[in-house]
Amino acid sequence: MKISCAFPPVPETPDHIVLAEELGFETAWVYDTPALQLDCWMTLALAAVRTERIRLGPGVLIPSLRHPMTTAAAITTLVGLVGQDRVIIGAGTGFTGRRAMGQKPLSWKHFPGMVDDVRALLRGEDIVVDGEPVRMLHWPGQAAERPIDVPWIMGVNGPRGLQAAADAGCGVFTSRPRADADYSQIDDVMLLGFGTVMDDHETVESQRVINTAGPGVAVAYHAFLEQEDPRLEGFPNADRFLELANELPKDGRHLELHAGHLTELNDIDKQVVTGDSMSITPFTCHGEEIPGRLERLGDQGITEVAFQPMGDIERELTAFASAAGLTS
Repeated sequence: MKISCAFPPVPETPDHIVLAEELGFETAWVYDTPALQLDCWMTLALAAVRTERIRLGPGVLIPSLRHPMTTAAAITTLVGLVGQDRVIIGAGTGFTGRRAMGQKPLSWKHFPGMVDDVRALLRGEDIVVDGEPVRMLHWPGQAAERPIDVPWIMGVNGPRGLQAAADAGCGVFTSRPRADADYSQIDDVMLLGFGTVMDDHETVESQRVINTAGPGVAVAYHAFLEQEDPRLEGFPNADRFLELANELPKDGRHLELHAGHLTELNDIDKQVVTGDSMSITPFTCHGEEIPGRLERLGDQGITEVAFQPMGDIERELTAFASAAGLTS
């Protein structure tokens, strides 16, 4: 089981990626959430010039936010800084990156083709954009030479997405492994995991635990609400969450719903997320429980866990690394 980490990019994120490398994490994923946090590519570049080993990549980029040439140039820039062996690219349909701006995620009619376009540009091929052929025209010395061949991971969950990833030779990035998921055709299956390693005296009712792991809990409420997923009804305090969400004006509801997304509990979250909700996160537990939880995830087909630290980031990275056996 590979152990990685994931970050909503804020000013301190490059420092945290340096620490993650020191602690032994495999990859540092940086979210592409411009309505909520800073630019992922600038953050990755700042981390690149300060690290030597850790893999770096957007987890996951939203293709619709940029022209495919802009994305290809950003990937090429990162490869030029650290080499192909240290770059991995995640791409998704935009649950956070688009939902936080009031847009639905990309449809499967468009998403795989958007990924294909960027990969083709990196191979040095022509693609057609707005009716005209385009190609990376960078001369030698102006950018890393093509072809650029880096691994790609798709942020998918359902059978259609898993098949698309398999057909494209990509791994998958998921936040909730499905019981019916078939990963047999996919080599790399990464789980984005939330939680906090509790101190000996703490329980799921401890305020630090709720404040720290709570944003990871709240994102499940947000996701199931916007996906109209009936599984939301089984969450603790789901009725209260629906009541509060439905009180928001329909126009602009996303602005309130996604405030603090994956970093802080917003006003609605604070009325809903309690100790009973902590079971939604896979890693809210005491340190000695982490190895067993990782083993069970491996039995479900997960090959890599990307842990997102929240709250005291340095404390969370260090505690998780120790519990997962990265540090003594």
